[in-house]
Order: sequence, then C-alpha cells, then structure tokens
Amino acid sequence: MKKLTLHNDVAEVPLLAEWVEQLGEELGLEMPEVFQLNLALEEAVVNVMNYAYEDSGLIDLSAKVVDSEIVFVLEDSGKAFDPTKVDDPDITLSAEERNIGGLGIFLVQQLMSSVTYSREDGKNVLTMIYRRK
Repeated sequence: MKKLTLHNDVAEVPLLAEWVEQLGEELGLEMPEVFQLNLALEEAVVNVMNYAYEDSGLIDLSAKVVDSEIVFVLEDSGKAFDPTKVDDPDITLSAEERNIGGLGIFLVQQLMSSVTYSREDGKNVLTMIYRRK
C-alpha cells in the first residue's frame, strides 16, 4: 500500500502529482493512465481542500492494487459531504447556462470505474477504483 498525507493547502497539490507519477512508474502504467489518475485524484483532493475544512486539516490518500484494479481511498475529517449524491451537471448546456460546480465530481466518476462514499469515525471516506487497462 502506498500512502500520502497532505495539508489542507492547494500549494501541496504538486506533491500529489509526484505521488501519482511515482505510483504509475512502480505499477508500469502508461502515461495516459497516469494523466487520467492524476486528473481524477487532483479533482477529488482539491474539492476537499476547498470545502471540507474551515481552516487547517489533513487529507490522507492511499492506493493499493487488488487484482487488475487500483483502489484509492481518500480520507478527511472535515465537514460531512457525500459527493456521490450530487446530481450530474447538464453538460449539454453552454458554460454560461450551467450551474457553477459539480464538474469535478462528475469528472472523477467518469475517469474511475467506481466511486463510493462513507462516513466512518467522523471522517469522509471516498473510495475510488480504477480498473487498469
């Protein structure tokens, strides 16, 4: 299992990108897969950074390989929020007509094979499964 802990600060997002690249290298992933994972995980992590905490806090991310899947678990002890309950944005509308927000979560759900949420011991737990190609 590979783990990363970030402070609730967008200045730490480059650490996430390094972590994803290193993971991709260790697992022998192709660059398009690494890019896809980085995009999805960055969206999920930045959402936590922007909305979960009033001030400072920690964000834990772990990854483990199970058969042909990579299971990512994102945990924070911020405000309870289930991103899987957010309605998909209407992507047929123009940017001007669309409501603000929701695209990041939609993107994560499109890039990952499975996204589930639970609230455990005062923590948000977002489990994202990526099926390797």
